[in-house]
Amino acid sequence: MPDLRPILLVEDDPKDLELTMAALANCRLANEIIIARDGAEAVDYLFATGAHDGRNTGDPAVVLLDLKLPKLDGIEVLERVKNDPTRRQIPIVMLTSSREERDLVRSYALGANAFVVKPVDFSAFFEAIKALGLFWAAINETPPGVAGL
Repeated sequence: MPDLRPILLVEDDPKDLELTMAALANCRLANEIIIARDGAEAVDYLFATGAHDGRNTGDPAVVLLDLKLPKLDGIEVLERVKNDPTRRQIPIVMLTSSREERDLVRSYALGANAFVVKPVDFSAFFEAIKALGLFWAAINETPPGVAGL
């Protein structure tokens, strides 16, 4: 069985964070969930800098990235990752409440792997997160070499 890589969840809203964690737990995924509450913390994790300096757990299976974040927004995080040759293949799912076309277009132009608008309805949100978690952490195959730093 291949090594399980963590899921990086980048979310600053406590209610969305709690609901997302509950939905992922409901999937019974064995992947560790790493939480970053702002864009700078996400970048530190992904690039093994700052508080995450020296971490050796490899790249996450997927990054679930909110668009509107403090310090660095999701677009800035996405751009940094996708412009880095050693990290650009990390799957990034933009998970946002934004329905603005410019956010969708910009995210895909920068290399986002998916753009998911958070459903307002509790049960729809829960089901969407479960489907994302199962697909990206359990079903999706990544190219060789993506797991390591």
